[in-house]
Amino acid sequence: MTISAILQGKGREVIQVSSDESVLSAVRLLSEKRIGCVPVVDDGQVVGVFSERDLLHHVARDGAAALDRRVGDVMTAPAITIDEKTPVIHCLSLMTKRRIRHLPVVVEGNLAGLVSIGDLVKFRIDSIESEAAALRNYIQSA
Repeated sequence: MTISAILQGKGREVIQVSSDESVLSAVRLLSEKRIGCVPVVDDGQVVGVFSERDLLHHVARDGAAALDRRVGDVMTAPAITIDEKTPVIHCLSLMTKRRIRHLPVVVEGNLAGLVSIGDLVKFRIDSIESEAAALRNYIQSA
């Protein structure tokens, strides 16, 4: 299965910020939307990712002054991205190896979605449960 199947189920709307926004503004957005990460998009291109980890790292280093900085100064860049045709299992492996929890989905250079480790795990569990139910039905009908 590919990422397109996940995006069909969860939708393609992605909350995003620009690299010129203040860290405080981005943090307020994360809090308001109750999310842990946003892609950073400039001129339609994903230039990085801003996450709770980026915030913690910079606040620990710079204190409250980190909140006055630009998102572009504290984001993780370049962003590790995938496309809709990327297999789910490859994404899980990539997230594990790179120790990341979110992957922007880019199609023809434009942001087309965002998947989290939770989205991928839920999809895998649903797939496994569906396969198990099909096998039970097959065995019971034989």
